Amino acid sequence: MRTVDGLNVNYLAKIFVTLKTTVNDPQGQTVMYGLKTLGFSSIRNLRVGKYLEVSMECIDVQSAEAEVRDMCDKLLANPVIEEFSYQIEETNAIG
Repeated sequence: MRTVDGLNVNYLAKIFVTLKTTVNDPQGQTVMYGLKTLGFSSIRNLRVGKYLEVSMECIDVQSAEAEVRDMCDKLLANPVIEEFSYQIEETNAIG
């Protein structure tokens, strides 16, 4: 168990939730169409997702990862149509 001065460590979880590639993305198609009408003709595909930041205090990075996976499984991502990935970094303070 890793702690700093006997205290839990602060972490920032950066969570990315996206639709599975097999799921149609009408919002992405609408945004792509809008960009193309503005002259961005190089776009071939665009998909919209969610980005979340969660500040947390845990005993170590493994427990932070376990909590993030649990959050995504229970609420942040719909496993039927979405997938998620995340990055966790140690921070100096919760904010």
